[in-house]
Amino acid sequence: MHQTEPFRLGIENLLVPEVLETLRGARVGLLTHPAGTDAQLRSTVDLLVAAQRRGGFTMTALLGPEHGVRGAAPAGAAVGDAVDARTGLPVRSLYGATQKPTPAMLADLDVLVIDLQDIGTRFFTYIWTLYLVLEAAAEVDLRVVVLDRPNPLGRGAEGFLLERELASFVGLRPIPQTHGLTIGELAALFREELLGGAVDLEVIAMSGYDPEDPWPADLPWVPPSPNIPTRGTAVLYAGTGLLEAVTVSEGRGTALPFRWFGAPFLTEAHLDEICERLRAAQLPGVLVRPMWATPTAGDHRDALCGGVQLHLTDVPAVEGVRTGLHVLAALRDASPEVRWRESDGRWIDALSGTRCTRQMLEDGAGAEEIVAAWRPEAERFAATARQHHRY
Repeated sequence: MHQTEPFRLGIENLLVPEVLETLRGARVGLLTHPAGTDAQLRSTVDLLVAAQRRGGFTMTALLGPEHGVRGAAPAGAAVGDAVDARTGLPVRSLYGATQKPTPAMLADLDVLVIDLQDIGTRFFTYIWTLYLVLEAAAEVDLRVVVLDRPNPLGRGAEGFLLERELASFVGLRPIPQTHGLTIGELAALFREELLGGAVDLEVIAMSGYDPEDPWPADLPWVPPSPNIPTRGTAVLYAGTGLLEAVTVSEGRGTALPFRWFGAPFLTEAHLDEICERLRAAQLPGVLVRPMWATPTAGDHRDALCGGVQLHLTDVPAVEGVRTGLHVLAALRDASPEVRWRESDGRWIDALSGTRCTRQMLEDGAGAEEIVAAWRPEAERFAATARQHHRY
């Protein structure tokens, strides 16, 4: 499918007069972050504040996910409530003491607008903020409007479905490691498949969007979190995010987060072996080379680390989860000093959403055996997801 209509984001279609008119008379809240912009990089916060008089509505509050409305908080850091310095609006944090908004947090709203840039990976927390907001909105009969945005990973679904007993804020409900949906499509799937259709949900679709070319060439990339500086990083993060669970640096504190990995105990011989294994796998869109670096944050901070850079030659061709599994298997085979960060493997189980990945790696399985194990689950999910495609 190839679109000829000019590309427009959900926020741009919301501001069309007849669509904006649907907010008239409403008290409006906005859940967003720095990547919530139009194609000219104007903030959704600023756009809606400026549109109040024209649309006849009142902005009442801002709500923030991980990293906050303005993106100032590092990964995993709790964010508190505040007052937005630019607009004077109260900011209610959904990544701190509260993850699911309370009825009191929503009491002064008639409509909650959501503009979040997801990156298509289950352990990226914004989609679980979305889920909990939809759940809370259903409980208080609040109208939710989701402004749709591209999924930089496109349509592919990879990985095991989350095992329910492993539910956490890096995976609350059974979807695969990559889901292949835009955030608006995912909101619709959440409503229909997991929330019993109870949410008053409207998705403002994009125009001119072709999921076969998932990131429009003229759409600037705004990092949705501090360590996802490029679309290529987002694509690899779907798999190399699993490296957070082992005793190597995943590249935080280098110029190449999630595109480089290393550790002080990896020698030149280790690096050669890892590169040889990854080259033999013929991973699409990826070339590798040994690279030494000194991370300034995260694991092995300030230590010189032997590592490997993943060079992207064809971003749309990359299979992120499969690539990440090959990296984990190569590290396991190259050095006995590569271990799970926790002795019981809790974090790899949480990130992969299953005990199977850890158990198969511990049993010596190759990456392709693990891929073969999850592929039927991912394909079944993709069949369900197709019912919610809008493009």
